[in-house]
Amino acid sequence: MAFEGLSRKLSSVFKKLRSKGKLSESDVKVAMREIKLALLEADVNYKVVKSFILKVSERAIGSEVLESLTPAQQVIKIVNQELSSLMGSKENKINFPSKPPCVVMMCGLQGSGKTTHCAKIAKYYLKKGHRPLLVACDVYRPAAIEQLKIVGEQVGVSVFEMGAGDPVKIAKESIKHAKDYGNDLVLLDTAGRLHIDKDLMDELSKIKKTVNPNEILLVVDSMTGQDAVNVAEKFNETIGIDGVVLTKLDGDTRGGAALSVLEVTKKPIKFAGVGEKLDDLELFQPERMASRILGMGDMLTLIERAEENIKAKDAEKMAKKLKDNSFDMNDLLEQMNQIKKLGSIKDIIGMIPGAAKRVKSSDLENGETKIIKIQAIISSMTKKEREKPSIINPQRKRRIADGSGTTVPDVNQLLRQFEQMQKMFKQMNAKGKRRKKKLLLGLGDFNLL
Repeated sequence: MAFEGLSRKLSSVFKKLRSKGKLSESDVKVAMREIKLALLEADVNYKVVKSFILKVSERAIGSEVLESLTPAQQVIKIVNQELSSLMGSKENKINFPSKPPCVVMMCGLQGSGKTTHCAKIAKYYLKKGHRPLLVACDVYRPAAIEQLKIVGEQVGVSVFEMGAGDPVKIAKESIKHAKDYGNDLVLLDTAGRLHIDKDLMDELSKIKKTVNPNEILLVVDSMTGQDAVNVAEKFNETIGIDGVVLTKLDGDTRGGAALSVLEVTKKPIKFAGVGEKLDDLELFQPERMASRILGMGDMLTLIERAEENIKAKDAEKMAKKLKDNSFDMNDLLEQMNQIKKLGSIKDIIGMIPGAAKRVKSSDLENGETKIIKIQAIISSMTKKEREKPSIINPQRKRRIADGSGTTVPDVNQLLRQFEQMQKMFKQMNAKGKRRKKKLLLGLGDFNLL
């Protein structure tokens, strides 16, 4: 995920601080210099870094820290608080007016993921009981309207379009349409360019003046680093934005944009794109992001994902199967699918406090590979084989291996681990211990990491 390099370097700084019983002013200054370098390497804006280090240093060299029994923890606490403040301190949702519809103008450069994130935001609010409408105002980019129709259909949201007409007129007519059909959220997918130009800004200004949107959200690609911040600053100066949607925060990005946007533009990050799927959108929450950067995990987000993707009745059904010792390969495959809904193994581990420090990146990649391999093997089994793995003889193993693109030893390993897991479930039930929530995924027995 983003910030991986920054998180690793900050952890190293804090480890050195923890090794000292008491901290001197010089210890803190050395730590601040290392944190400064780590932030600059993460592509954080230089002025932002300078201001951040000054604020942290002023607090860290005070008596609150130097005279504390746990000075290193106090420094970490201060860095955490200042990081949260740097990104906004609180979450910022779309502000719905008392009289619908809420009109949101989405803007950005080509390739930033604007059209896809229109659909992601639409789906996010659809789940919350709203009735979004997507509007095709990008009449220049080839297949832009068709792309919006496709993602709109995928998320179950209507798309308003008038072909390659006047974008200003399309935006105006879409508001009337929304009022007539009861849509309380209108997302205008405006045109982008390969770079900021006068024509683009003039068109956006005309749309803004005509429909008077409640919010203007700028979609920027976090992979572009400081360029993302420069784009945000330019858009804000020219048309005025209300917030930023930061995309590709799950990728191999240094994260500097997330830490610089608010300080430079004075506009908050409202949403973060954390994957390619249309469900992969999070409300940007600075405190939780700061915790992730400092390796403290983010259990609240993990719990929310679990609640959203795993139905209570399914969990109860699985718990009953464990109790009755009737858990089979079908159930294991279902559990693997549930894990994938929560995110990648790397993402999940990053949300568990302290876990990322104990697991190597290569192990995380192996974990992803093992899940794919297990899914392939189980998918190559017949219904009877999944229900009763004991019937799988050498001939069946060869067929399953060929069908899944794996080897017979891979199939043997899965069957052996599944047998061990079933034995453990029986032992736990016999002893009457209530550990079903921990056992549901059965991750430990499959040695995914």
